[in-house]
Amino acid sequence: RLPFEDESYDSYTIAFGIRNVTDRDAALREAHRILRPGGRFLCLEFSHVDSAPLAAVYDAYSFHAIPAIGALVAGDAPSYRYLVESIREFPSRRDFAGMVRRAGFGR
Repeated sequence: RLPFEDESYDSYTIAFGIRNVTDRDAALREAHRILRPGGRFLCLEFSHVDSAPLAAVYDAYSFHAIPAIGALVAGDAPSYRYLVESIREFPSRRDFAGMVRRAGFGR
């Protein structure tokens, strides 16, 4: 539970972090709880590639090139492998949108 009162913020932002949250449903409910009516939930996150041909290219790049670049630039291939795996395990856009709606958000 976030240490904030109900309906106490105008916006809630999270970038490249929701996929690392253990209980996403609870995190989304908390975001909704602390937002004032009409408040904005802004979430920036990686997603899956929908096109099968592009997905094959992206998978080859992400599973091989990204960890190699991470090793070269940061000396840390495992963190970049985790990045790729966490993106792959994140729900599809449609499924994540459903999670957001179930947390109480709407248009």
